[in-house]
Amino acid sequence: MHENSLFRDSRFRLYLLYRLALVLAIQIQSVAVGWHVYDRTRNPLYLGYVGLAIFLPSLISALPAGRIADIYPRHRIMLMSVSVLWLGSLSLMSSSLWEGGGLYHLYSTFVLIGFARAFGNPASSSYLPQLLPTEKLSQGIALSSTTWQLATILGPALAGMVFGMTSGNLTVVYGTSLALFSLSLIALSLLPKLAPAAQTAKKLELLAGLRYVWENKLVLGAISLDLFAVLLGGAVALLPVFAKEILHVGPDGLGYLRSAPAVGAVVTALILASFPLKRHVGIITLVAVGLFGVFTIGFGLSTNFELSLLCLALLGAADMVSVVVRQTLIQVHTPDAMRGRVSAVDMVFIGASNELGEFESGVTAALWGTVPAVVVGGIGTIAVVITWAVIFPALRRANDFRTLPK
Repeated sequence: MHENSLFRDSRFRLYLLYRLALVLAIQIQSVAVGWHVYDRTRNPLYLGYVGLAIFLPSLISALPAGRIADIYPRHRIMLMSVSVLWLGSLSLMSSSLWEGGGLYHLYSTFVLIGFARAFGNPASSSYLPQLLPTEKLSQGIALSSTTWQLATILGPALAGMVFGMTSGNLTVVYGTSLALFSLSLIALSLLPKLAPAAQTAKKLELLAGLRYVWENKLVLGAISLDLFAVLLGGAVALLPVFAKEILHVGPDGLGYLRSAPAVGAVVTALILASFPLKRHVGIITLVAVGLFGVFTIGFGLSTNFELSLLCLALLGAADMVSVVVRQTLIQVHTPDAMRGRVSAVDMVFIGASNELGEFESGVTAALWGTVPAVVVGGIGTIAVVITWAVIFPALRRANDFRTLPK
């Protein structure tokens, strides 16, 4: 192992274990929740309500959650967040045992989970830059993103395996999620308790994160580029239509289609962790987002299953380059005293792009058809890249992660 490898840092290994266990638990829980709700209601509309119940608390709490992450020890906030997620998992497990349990119990738990994530995410994102020196932050973010992507792939597969081994026993699946939340709590409790930077009265302002993002054109360009690119280019919501109507591969093929972007992202994140980007990071992120649009168009036009998988994998790879560059730029160029609130703003933008992107895909598919909706979305993403290169010269000129462009 290389002498300067982050894996030699026991604190970073604990952080990765915390993150791996947490995301695995969330992914397994999500699969179980989908099955649970649909089994109770037999109405797919209620599945949409699950996402809404989790997203709205995040939207409502984003600004105060970011402010709290800049005032109080982030480690303590992370512990409280995962503890609430643990209680939520216990509540869902109890609901699976209670045949007469109503939907009110379930959706109340989903809202609780949404609030826990809203407060935990900014604290977790802002904690990593405190844990690592600046010169290793890009590599650390790449490895952290790799861990997230691996858990995103393995979590649903593990949930399906437990379902199969237990003849669809929801209680055991929720119990597996509960055990992983427990492991995450143990790893988190062993991490150092790092205090946030000292605060001044002005820096404690609730809207300071929004103001900082608006005034820092490099950070604004990086965050908004992802927002509009994913908003226009997101094709994930339409994958079931492609699987059934265009590629004719059925539900098994749909699973492969959903996994393909994460596979491409994992491979790319591992490469970036081994060979961190050091120069021309602004141009690289613009090119990566442009390629995201190109591969989106390729996927939309493909009628071959293998080619579609390849396009989705390459799309995921391009997106991962953008994610690592964007997150590193944001964390490096944001003062520690502001990181919680800026991370909260970033997560609102990401959440909005994902949720509104699915809505946009559905509306355009209904108006123009599935293939035109995806192709036009990819073209729109490329147009966004060209526009952002012009209106955000600070992003285009960003050379390395440390130096602010002039």
